[in-house]
Amino acid sequence: MTVPSPTKETADLAPKRPLKEDIFDVLLEKIISGQYQPGAWLRQEDIASQLGVSMTPVREALDLLDAAGLAERVPYRGVRVPQPSPEEIAESYAARLLLEKAVSRAAALNREQAHVEALKRLVRQSKNLTRLTDMSASRKLSVNFHATVAEATRNSTLIRVYRVAANSFPDWMLYQAMFEHPDALEESIRQEYREHLAIAEAIEAQDAALAEQRAEEHIVDIGRQIVSYLDVPQELLDRKLSQLGL
Repeated sequence: MTVPSPTKETADLAPKRPLKEDIFDVLLEKIISGQYQPGAWLRQEDIASQLGVSMTPVREALDLLDAAGLAERVPYRGVRVPQPSPEEIAESYAARLLLEKAVSRAAALNREQAHVEALKRLVRQSKNLTRLTDMSASRKLSVNFHATVAEATRNSTLIRVYRVAANSFPDWMLYQAMFEHPDALEESIRQEYREHLAIAEAIEAQDAALAEQRAEEHIVDIGRQIVSYLDVPQELLDRKLSQLGL
């Protein structure tokens, strides 16, 4: 296939990777940067034409977006960027907080050394990804970090439940909103690095209570950003949290 070399979207495509992953990165960057707004349709034909690729890898990339919660398939209509309501965002946030606490505690109790090494490696890789142009790589490392924490529980049911909750949580909307505030976004990414490191260290120490506390602090910080940048009322978040006893 031929990728147009002069475009920003395709200039940094890495060689020898599955083409669907390259296209996924391009679309992820467009979503986070706001080029695709919530509710926007992702037309296979248009994307294939813009990138100079065939329809098959575009369809596969859209499947990856769907699996990651970054897109949704609408029967007989196509694929679009999700457009959750404030109430849906608040519900996803509350579920995410509940599960992050449980998963981090279980990870500290059940982790193996391989999980610790993987977590620390992901944190190291994310340390310097603070620029807007790093957002695609930064987001994937964050997703992999939390997925690895879940895997460290060694509980297949909990891992599946966590994956559903994580995919329903629209953190991409938060970063899209913050994209217009580069200083705030970069500071948020640096803070995320520090919080991920704290979670990894607590899990390494097998301190279940501390791991749960660090996970809660991390998600509560995201909650403050949701209120500030997504205009979700704090009262709505509090109500959804109270429904789960949080």
